[in-house]
Amino acid sequence: MGAEKKWLFTLFTAAVLSLMLLLMSSFSTFSSQKPFPSIVQHGSHYPPAFAYFISGGHGDKDRIFRLLLAVYHPRNRYLLHLGMDARQEERQGLADDVSSVPAIRAFGNVDVVGKADWITYLGSSNVAITLRAAAIMLKLDSGWSWFITLSARDYPLITQDDLSHVFSSVNRNLNFIDHTSDLGWKESDRFQPIVVDPGTYLARRSQIFQATEKRTTPDAFKLFTGSPWVTLSRPFLEFCIFGWDNLPRTLLMYFTNVKLSQEGYFHSVVCNAPEFKNTTVNGDLRYMIWDNPPKMEPLFLNTSVYDMMAESGAAFARQFEANNPVLDMIDQKILRRGRNRAAPGAWCSGRRSWWVDPCSQWGDVDILKPGPQAKKLEASVSSLLDDWTAQTNQCQ
Repeated sequence: MGAEKKWLFTLFTAAVLSLMLLLMSSFSTFSSQKPFPSIVQHGSHYPPAFAYFISGGHGDKDRIFRLLLAVYHPRNRYLLHLGMDARQEERQGLADDVSSVPAIRAFGNVDVVGKADWITYLGSSNVAITLRAAAIMLKLDSGWSWFITLSARDYPLITQDDLSHVFSSVNRNLNFIDHTSDLGWKESDRFQPIVVDPGTYLARRSQIFQATEKRTTPDAFKLFTGSPWVTLSRPFLEFCIFGWDNLPRTLLMYFTNVKLSQEGYFHSVVCNAPEFKNTTVNGDLRYMIWDNPPKMEPLFLNTSVYDMMAESGAAFARQFEANNPVLDMIDQKILRRGRNRAAPGAWCSGRRSWWVDPCSQWGDVDILKPGPQAKKLEASVSSLLDDWTAQTNQCQ
């Protein structure tokens, strides 16, 4: 072999070895650091944790999974519910998607309801599944401070680091629930008619039944109404679930036969309970746009209202059509979230790149790194708390 050929052979061998070392180094990026869960600390000296109940129906599997990734944090707890109108294959597919996320497998803080319930939109089955979800999450996890209800049509406008940072300075007994005692037209349309929701006792879905006669508005307690989307404190939900007082049960029996009872049950319980009526902050932390006059649901949001949403100071927005481009804008500009990846936070320690999920590795899950949206949410919450302190619109 001539000198030139020897030189070429040496150069080729060195190139091959360098490529092998590079590939091994790249492989070690994926596998060298084992994704062991760190210890999650709870208590008054640590950031608050949240229990999310996310619900949907047939065709909502992918939307719920995307929403889960957008609000995921190892400190929180999550319960996902696909109604009985969804096929079992959808429910199993959602469970498979959940288990594919390394952090979720490690921390084990996400559950999918296996035995689903029928949900009748106008009936009391919405309250029933929410109470069931709260009871499950109270039993599963003792560390969360607030319970948040979301649907497949919702999406966050803040990161979980933003939310935990802002709520770190909030009294953990407070309940964020939009409410009023001014029933208006709802008194004759919602509260006085007697309705029966077959979804609470039948094994198949049907529409509500409405009696021909109406009942008078009760005087034993005061009725309140408001947004069905709530952020409720753990002590208040323990009061509703464990029932050391008859009030939650009495109101539940009444609201079982009320149309759209999710717009009045928790509102009426919290404002009629002496120990909780002073814990109500009159706001739902949601961004919504309503038609005029308002219809049953808010308008669908799109890219034309992105700037208003982002500047609103709300924690969540609704409602969105599946895969609307505005969701991609929120992912990119606010959440910094890649496709099929959890929204990154201070807990994520992996190197950010197009082929590596930074949240496939993690460090201390008790530290926070709030972003620009935190200041907007903080201003919004501060304004609500000022009203709460002044008691200007509390249970009135």
